[in-house]
Amino acid sequence: MSTTLPSGMIQRTVDGGRPLRRSSDRITSPLPMRRESDLPPTSHTVSLVIPAHNEARNVPWVFNQIPPSIDEVILVDGASDDATVRMAAHCLPSVRVVQQTGHGKGDALRTGFLAATCEYIVMMDADGSMWPGEIPHYVHFLDNGFDFVKGSRFIAGGGSLDLTPVRSLGNRALLTVVNRVYHATLTDLCYGFCAFRRTFLDDLHPQAPGFEIEAELIAHALRLGLRVAEVPSLELPRRSGRSHLHAVSDGRRVLRTLLAERPGGRRTAPLGVGNR
Repeated sequence: MSTTLPSGMIQRTVDGGRPLRRSSDRITSPLPMRRESDLPPTSHTVSLVIPAHNEARNVPWVFNQIPPSIDEVILVDGASDDATVRMAAHCLPSVRVVQQTGHGKGDALRTGFLAATCEYIVMMDADGSMWPGEIPHYVHFLDNGFDFVKGSRFIAGGGSLDLTPVRSLGNRALLTVVNRVYHATLTDLCYGFCAFRRTFLDDLHPQAPGFEIEAELIAHALRLGLRVAEVPSLELPRRSGRSHLHAVSDGRRVLRTLLAERPGGRRTAPLGVGNR
């Protein structure tokens, strides 16, 4: 399958669990990211799922950056005791607020996925570390035949302003595992800016309770042989507040998830509630 790729993007396709290399897999010089107006309009509907717990100070920036082409914005509230929900409704009156009944980021995302009604689902964080203006690039790849699109901070046009040495080392180690075990050529793993076709939600079958759900979705997409693409993404620093991520403990859960979900492996029960 061939597709026209926007400038500055790298395609990584997986067919039947095996990577397909193409001449466009290498870009020697980074090019500017395109604006939404540079991309052709999509004929598909898009749901944006944003889990949030006490993110009232970050929600205005995030919601003000959401492209007008998004059809449905779902805020999954994890029992926030600040003004997160009121702030979201103030910034975007059409937002759908869904209350999370369980615990952990994985549970929040599943709640949002099940509430989504559009053809495409995009998932991103509420802390301002991901720029909503990049969403049209994810949608562009879904429009051109891919099934699962994930952001990468390590291809031309991507980057991170918030990656600590510990997180960087852990990401590289886990990336080595996923590429060897799943016969893939991914460039990033522990980054939760992703999009996929809602028709594959049951097949992706996300079960992980915490941050490891991001790796679980990618592992299931590779196992299923879905057409996977990576697009460049710039990770920004959290705008305010403290991160809920615990690099060492969450990294262990990601590793256990990758090994449990490997082709031919035995899937395990959820590994325990993760920290939000």
